[in-house]
Amino acid sequence: MVIVEKTVLVHHSASQMFNLVDDVEHYKEFLPWCGGVNLIERSVATTTATLHIDFHGLKQQFTTQNEKNFPKAMDMKLKDGPFKHFEGNWRFIALSEEACKIEFHLEYEFSSTWLSQLISPVFSQIANTFVDSFVTRADNILNH
Repeated sequence: MVIVEKTVLVHHSASQMFNLVDDVEHYKEFLPWCGGVNLIERSVATTTATLHIDFHGLKQQFTTQNEKNFPKAMDMKLKDGPFKHFEGNWRFIALSEEACKIEFHLEYEFSSTWLSQLISPVFSQIANTFVDSFVTRADNILNH
């Protein structure tokens, strides 16, 4: 099983960062690996969406249901995709009105050795740059 953990301090509020992560419809605009998103359901408590990976010739998709606790946390659970195990969470810890600490945790394991060998190098790069992509996006759209 692969575990990815990242913690960053940002000059954006917890609610701003929470909303940015929940705004799945715009992922394609700033995640270079994202080939599209199908929003299945959004409510105050959950967001369910299918993310399409289209990166370096690899095409895959997976669906997660994100349980939301605005503006503090989001827990990701796999609904469908090439994983035997997939779960993660975002934590947004307010430090002030204009700053927060983001904690990201992801655990995943592909459903077969073949898939792991094929997808793992690409997915590892995606997972390890995920948080940085959101921070860059926040800096680009929230500082103007």
